[in-house]
Amino acid sequence: MNKRIAFFLPSLAGGGAERVCVNLAAGFLSRGLQVDFVLARAAGPLLQAVPAGVRVLDLGAGRTFLALRPLAAYLRREQPFALIAAPDHANLIAIWAKLLAGGETRVVVTNHINASLSIRNTPKLQEKLYPILLRLFQSGAHAVVAVSSGAAEDLARVTGIPPRRITVIYNPVVSPNIERQMMAPLEDPWFEPGQPPVLLAAGRLTAQKDYRTLLTAFAALRRERPARLVILGEGEQRSELEALIAGLGLSADVALPGFVDNPYPYMFRCGVFVLSSAWEGFGIVLVEALACGAQAVATDCPSGPAEILENGKYGRLVPVGDAPALAAALADALDHPLPTGSLLARASVFSVRAATARYLEILGID
Repeated sequence: MNKRIAFFLPSLAGGGAERVCVNLAAGFLSRGLQVDFVLARAAGPLLQAVPAGVRVLDLGAGRTFLALRPLAAYLRREQPFALIAAPDHANLIAIWAKLLAGGETRVVVTNHINASLSIRNTPKLQEKLYPILLRLFQSGAHAVVAVSSGAAEDLARVTGIPPRRITVIYNPVVSPNIERQMMAPLEDPWFEPGQPPVLLAAGRLTAQKDYRTLLTAFAALRRERPARLVILGEGEQRSELEALIAGLGLSADVALPGFVDNPYPYMFRCGVFVLSSAWEGFGIVLVEALACGAQAVATDCPSGPAEILENGKYGRLVPVGDAPALAAALADALDHPLPTGSLLARASVFSVRAATARYLEILGID
């Protein structure tokens, strides 16, 4: 048996789906498998995070759709045992490439977002057509994976794919490396002892993450007590958020450092980690924060945070878009922290080892 597993992605940009694939690659390597990253464009900050021993192939496609024929050629030439694709539009290209190439490669399509809300909030026609196309071509996939039960239920509802056809596999987040990475030095005076507590958020600066509500909530909290807010990530809303920060009079207490290679020292040292999203597929950063022992506050958005926090047992949940409730939950988390040991134990459920085992199970690899 060819024990090579390939991942197909548009690039290795710093998103959640890309980090999942990097972590899974490490898990497969630890099980003695060969791993390829087949990228439409070999670009993105996570290129440097690819584990040693993984082969990276650049298809040189300016757009993901243009990778169809080069990907089919790769499949004919290399005939990997499995091809795991992400995110949505790459899933379709992977299925079509397998149909063009023929052969026995098992295609696994992975869905990392709440499909209905993502479609409702995008102006892109190709993304709105995704559920229809996935339903039409899903027979070309060996398996359809969703990263949370909520995301799976939504995907079945939107696409019409039978729920029994969709496998839930929680994202591979926690690895032994996190403990080492979170202890790395952090040269930021805000995190020095004796400074006001720092609230931390991480994720692309997009409407999905609803940082407007977070900033409004922080402004209310800041009127009551000293605190600071750091939002890690980059995106199209940067200028809009910077204007809002200035308009709220928060410029001295809010920082937008952009994308950082290692967010774990921030998570380890923050007062509270906050996820303010309007929708998610899972919420990787929430698990990462728990694995660093951080107190967590999250919106009860579809889908993922309530599953991760077990309906509030391991962190506070608030309604989407409710700034007063978010401010109150942040204050409560600062004043009444949950035991660190229980947070670490909860995070361990979402380990690279567990996810690797589940993927190998659905692929039929011992």
